[in-house]
Amino acid sequence: MTDGLAFAGRFLLAILLVLGAFQKLGDASGAMGLLANWGLPAFLVYPALVFNAVAGAALLAGWQTRPIALLAAAYCAVTSVFHYIPDDPWQMSIFVKNWSIAGGFLMLAAYGPGRYSIDAH
Repeated sequence: MTDGLAFAGRFLLAILLVLGAFQKLGDASGAMGLLANWGLPAFLVYPALVFNAVAGAALLAGWQTRPIALLAAAYCAVTSVFHYIPDDPWQMSIFVKNWSIAGGFLMLAAYGPGRYSIDAH
């Protein structure tokens, strides 16, 4: 049961990244707006898109899980800052959600991908 739960958790975290890449690919304007609000160049959405896609795919496969999970935790922590808009309850919920997801990635880094992964073989 432990390996199945590890796979399910890894899958759900990976899908979040993969879907984030598709969201940025389909309509990057929202993310670009958040970057612009902080005075950052809008093109930074594209390296984020690539990170989301590559990290998500690697985690789905269970390849290099621990280092990628650490990078994904840092990514979630950093990107949470863009959602720190105290006057907007929706953005604040995303801010908190990103920290929670970072915690999930840290657990994945600590305990590994489980048996159903490339790393296990």
